[in-house]
Amino acid sequence: MKWAEAIATLGGAPGAWPRLEARYGEPHRRYHTLDHAAAVARDSAWLAADLGDVDRALVAVAAWTHDVVYDAKPGEDERASAAWAREALAGVAEPYIERVEGLVLATIKHDAPPDDRLATALLDADLAILGAPEATYAAYAKAVREEYAKYPDDVWREGRVAVLEGMLARTLYRSEAARARWATAAEKNLAAELTHWRREQPDHR
Repeated sequence: MKWAEAIATLGGAPGAWPRLEARYGEPHRRYHTLDHAAAVARDSAWLAADLGDVDRALVAVAAWTHDVVYDAKPGEDERASAAWAREALAGVAEPYIERVEGLVLATIKHDAPPDDRLATALLDADLAILGAPEATYAAYAKAVREEYAKYPDDVWREGRVAVLEGMLARTLYRSEAARARWATAAEKNLAAELTHWRREQPDHR
């Protein structure tokens, strides 16, 4: 669902779009660009296709805004993005604003109650890139490393290994549809990247 349609469905005005577009166009971004937000909006719409109009609009607004603030500061970025979404939704009913905020904040730990179908659509769509073809995944991993360029290689490597191990240790996707579409390739991609970074560790034998 497009931004203007989603905002209109919630009773708001689409005037924040130019500012959203400008934020996603910041020069330090490599992966977390407007293309990523559009992909999450597209994939979450597919996963939420059987929900009502308002619910689908809430998921769409969360998808478009979930990375609108991105400075490679996990946790801080999501909270700032939720605050940005609140301001962008001025005039929209408070329960809708709170729901969008909650969805954006759920991306901090990628967790929500199992029966939250809106969060399931958003969180699964946000991880769709993990199940992309190998070359697309490699480009994603490279772009994320560039976004974290302020961290030296050893710090990045240690952190990335922990992230990859954590993802491989849990069920990545909450919905059956997402698991069927992306899980097998995602596990393969994550395992391959983890092997790469482990080989780069100084104590690797």
